[in-house]
Amino acid sequence: MSIYRQKPLDRTGLQTISLEGRPAKVTVKEFARAYRKGQGITGLIDSLPAILAGDRLRGVIAAILKARELGKPILWGLGGHVIKVGLAPVLIDLMAHGFVSGIAMNGSTAIHDFEIALAGSTSEEVDTQLPGGKFGMAEETGAWMNRAITEADDQGVGIGEGLGAFLEGKAKQKPGPGLQGVPHADASLLLSTYRRKIPVTVHVAIGTDTPHNHPLADGRAIGGASHRDFLLFASLVRELEGGGIYLNVGSAVILPEVFLKAVSAVRNLGHELRNFSTVNMDFLQHYRPLENVVRRPTLNSEGSGRGYALTGHHEIMLPLLAAALLEQA
Repeated sequence: MSIYRQKPLDRTGLQTISLEGRPAKVTVKEFARAYRKGQGITGLIDSLPAILAGDRLRGVIAAILKARELGKPILWGLGGHVIKVGLAPVLIDLMAHGFVSGIAMNGSTAIHDFEIALAGSTSEEVDTQLPGGKFGMAEETGAWMNRAITEADDQGVGIGEGLGAFLEGKAKQKPGPGLQGVPHADASLLLSTYRRKIPVTVHVAIGTDTPHNHPLADGRAIGGASHRDFLLFASLVRELEGGGIYLNVGSAVILPEVFLKAVSAVRNLGHELRNFSTVNMDFLQHYRPLENVVRRPTLNSEGSGRGYALTGHHEIMLPLLAAALLEQA
């Protein structure tokens, strides 16, 4: 005999339902199918289950293709890791096929791209450089980026355009000692977009980027040129209405915050901004991208669009997405 006063539940009268008529979230119609040799990237995408990430990936591909068909913007927000893992050539090729209307960068993205263009290498070993105070102290990076930003501010343009113009100027220099010309121009988003007149905006927080330590750093110029880029980015966001798409790839804080403020400013000014798609691609789904990119901008108003979250490593997911777009375009 149990010492407890409570007794086991009496199941007399419990009602069951038929499995055949029970609502279900998954059916065999949505299952994956085996990939067959020779089907290619389109066959691979089609073979994925129409469930969770498989369905979301197809949705993102369809939304990008639709945006291009409608002539609506395809905007990319890029964190520094995207450049560090060597994906600039993939994005440059997407530009050539009409899949890039504008690019937003945080400060680290611009730094890595700038260094790759000039030296073919980037990214330091912080653990070994920091103890001696050498981390982030590359002379050319600090001096040239700050010079380009100051010139951009003087000319009334943003950081993205200013860096592109600086690299274009260096590309025309004759070979000489030191870092002359732009030997890796074909790997630079800043230069490739500048030559195609595709807008690039750079959004910085003072103190977050290594060139801010350099003696030539001018906080007024950095802030002024970056704010100008924010206004340019907001203008690009305004055009998303009616079928555009914004993809945040690898920025966990800065660009999601910038995007949300741009959306709010555009709507505050009375511009219609609905019926567009948003995507967050990262190997971890952080709070701000999920809220400020995926959920909030497409919330409430009827037909406002859809937000997607794709989880995976950039060096796999972005080439996969690009290949699917090129095959289905």
